[in-house]
Amino acid sequence: MRERLTSRMLASALVRRAGQDGGFATIMRKGDEVAGTILLLCMEKGEALGLFERMPDYEGGYRLVRCGPNVEAFSAESPPYLERRVKTDPDIWIIELDIPQPERFAAEIIC
Repeated sequence: MRERLTSRMLASALVRRAGQDGGFATIMRKGDEVAGTILLLCMEKGEALGLFERMPDYEGGYRLVRCGPNVEAFSAESPPYLERRVKTDPDIWIIELDIPQPERFAAEIIC
């Protein structure tokens, strides 16, 4: 089995790198420090672009997959969606990321 970085290390790296690159990231909810799912609230200049979840792929790595409500209904539907996710997975991490091209940026760091 391949060793992997912990969720806490990945979340910390994402927040640190976003700040270094002139963006903003904050951990909205801490999950399991070792193996918690990472959910990203991606924004650009304060405008929501969607939710993305870090998931394993078939090649043994990870990728970001869009999840949750569509962008048009995002502001109204995202809080109930996040509440449901926390209820069904109390180990989940929720990170807000506001930086240009947030999906690409996050994929480079945590995938």
